[in-house]
Amino acid sequence: MRGCDTNALSKEAPVALVPSFLELLQPLSCVMTCPTFDSFLTVLAGWAFARRRTVTGMILAADAVGTKHHSAYHRLFAAARWSLDELGLAVFGLLIVPLLSGLVLLGVDDTLARKRGLKVFGVGMHHDPLLSTRKTSVKNWGHCWVTLGVILKLPFCGDRWFCLPVLFRLYVPKKAAAKKGLAYHTKPELAVQMLRLLCGRFGNRDFHVVGDSAYGGKSVLLNLPRNCGLTSRLAMDARLYDAPLAKGKGRKGGRPRKRGVRLPTPEAMLAQRCRHLALDVYGRKDRSRVAECVGRCYAAPGRELKVVAVEPLSGGRKPQAFFSTRPDDTAEAVLTRYAARWSMEVTNHDAKGQLGFEEPQGWTRQAVRRTAPVAMLLYSLVVLWFARAGHRHYASPERPWYPAKAPGPAGASFADMLATLRCQSVKQEVLSMGLHGRGSRNVLNALLHVVKQAA
Repeated sequence: MRGCDTNALSKEAPVALVPSFLELLQPLSCVMTCPTFDSFLTVLAGWAFARRRTVTGMILAADAVGTKHHSAYHRLFAAARWSLDELGLAVFGLLIVPLLSGLVLLGVDDTLARKRGLKVFGVGMHHDPLLSTRKTSVKNWGHCWVTLGVILKLPFCGDRWFCLPVLFRLYVPKKAAAKKGLAYHTKPELAVQMLRLLCGRFGNRDFHVVGDSAYGGKSVLLNLPRNCGLTSRLAMDARLYDAPLAKGKGRKGGRPRKRGVRLPTPEAMLAQRCRHLALDVYGRKDRSRVAECVGRCYAAPGRELKVVAVEPLSGGRKPQAFFSTRPDDTAEAVLTRYAARWSMEVTNHDAKGQLGFEEPQGWTRQAVRRTAPVAMLLYSLVVLWFARAGHRHYASPERPWYPAKAPGPAGASFADMLATLRCQSVKQEVLSMGLHGRGSRNVLNALLHVVKQAA
């Protein structure tokens, strides 16, 4: 499909985002028709400024009431012909050249979006991690989204990890799927679908996905694309095996063994002599006892795994075990890579708190499957814009009560990045009015201050 000119389209919207952000969006225009992309730009502008992220709230925030009928913006999500997968792959394409080289680290996780109403497509009772404790599991009514994102470091942010979501699947409970006549897929199966789509489209790249124990079982491990590895959690009593004996050295008259000699479990590995390791993970310096080996799990005897068992020496946490499908990895690499998965939790938190991931009110199948993921894609686009151009305009707010926060772009949170995008957009809009005189600078500063406080 022929791309659209974002500069021409942005002139139609009363409130437009800064030109450098619109230039970033230009490659995404190939996924939609020009009228649809025009509505998409208006919605993104409203999404960045709105206090409540419903479609009507975005139209009001973009000051687009009357430019076209409001139903056109509802149809963008409910009926327009465009693919969310293709849009996500286009966003991934924006990341390749400036930020990604070598092994591409991915993260997969699921998150709950609380909803109300019985007629909303795909709703059900799901585990609520925010209200649950170790002893009590609490469920809540809403949508469960399985998200695949790119985990990376920005050039100016030191050792901070960011997760930029690109692909999404709505997990529909079995009863709801049967009632709607849909094929039921588990969360790991949905994760494999997204991995195959991304790794198949970019077959010349090497990928490695990080997931918690829910995505470390055989349903994912046995169905990974050829150019994708996996790092995940392992049970402390997991059965591990050595490589099978060479052909001809097994049982006489029987089939060759699939598994070799039984190896110690991760729990037994920690009972032996271990080395001590200090790592900077999760924002703190952790000291642990570490044991490692190369083995094979029972479900996938043909694939070597690097197994790392860890016993923390501080913090009161229990021993844990991890594995990687890259047997040459060091224990430090496995633990650091798994710790980078925490950036997905930060992304989920910011997408809900700063971009209203849970707020859209669509209830039809197409609207539900499209609207909320756009908030996650906007998160990725804002971070990418900040890495490309926004960090040059960022001014650290003066907050003496946060002495540990790094000055400059290195310490910018996503809220700071979004506020910078808003301020630059308002500044561009005000400067285009051609204000003159001694008071013009005071007017601009006052407007920017109000925008920062609203952010």
